[in-house]
Amino acid sequence: MRATSFDITGIGSAIVDYLLQTDDAFLSRHDMPKGAMSLIDADTATRLTQAMAGGVSASGGSVANSCAVAAALGARVAFLGKVGHDELGEVFAREIRGHGVHYATPPLQAPIPTARCLILVTPDGQRTMNTYLGAGAEFALHDLDETVIGASAVTYLEGYLFDPPAAQGAFLEAARMAKAAGRQTALSLSDPFCVDRHRDGFRRLIASGVDILFANEAEVCALYQANAFTDAAAQAARDVPYAVLTQSERGSVIFHNGEMTEIAALPTEVRDTTGAGDAYAAGFLTGFTKGASLAEAGALGAKAAALAISRIGARPARAELQALA
Repeated sequence: MRATSFDITGIGSAIVDYLLQTDDAFLSRHDMPKGAMSLIDADTATRLTQAMAGGVSASGGSVANSCAVAAALGARVAFLGKVGHDELGEVFAREIRGHGVHYATPPLQAPIPTARCLILVTPDGQRTMNTYLGAGAEFALHDLDETVIGASAVTYLEGYLFDPPAAQGAFLEAARMAKAAGRQTALSLSDPFCVDRHRDGFRRLIASGVDILFANEAEVCALYQANAFTDAAAQAARDVPYAVLTQSERGSVIFHNGEMTEIAALPTEVRDTTGAGDAYAAGFLTGFTKGASLAEAGALGAKAAALAISRIGARPARAELQALA
């Protein structure tokens, strides 16, 4: 097997986030289910953006966030994801490259804007997301880079991108490419509502060769339609070599070869849960690809997640992350 050029290659939504700290009344006025991610159209995105005056913008996207965090932690990282041929697309590309991530996906040559995620953060730290997929939904087979995937220890797939049919086909092919090169594939389920929309598709993808599954309690229970976390976790442990399951303040558990490794959450002030799971996955994958034990990789994930939720926004400062490595 040839040497790797990258520890992690992420495939996901290339999104610019727009965040606003608000209250539950704002969510009620706009019929938003608290804590969920809802897909919206271009007109709704425009209307909500206007209603969110005073917010702040930053490049985002779940796996893109993981890639930025992992790069700051010392991993060699690449990202594949589609932006529009517009100002926001240029902002996304400039910012992710600024984090040290290799990004070479060409912009979409069509009049479809770059995706954006409108994030409402309530006083309890919960984030409610409204996502316009835009150009990101156009990611397809021809956007895969087999050379990059084949040279990556782990290819990390974002569940949110499973909504567009073209991306579903790309995920299956990316997993095939990774397997053919003797590499591993990781998948984040991303959101329980996303799982409900694509449960059968996720199960097919997992069966096709996912090695590492990331999910929180609600997501893994949705995947297996289980009422109890222990039941869902047991099924995940049978389906994948590594099941990495988070439980918020109760920490996380990692299943591998019939054994369970428990990881404690780090106590911290919760200011914004945006990106907590992304940071955890980044920490875990950084440790995992560098040969750390599961306990060590999980601990790095927990530290990165604690740092993420102690501040507003999905990507902690690079210097803060480097101090964890």
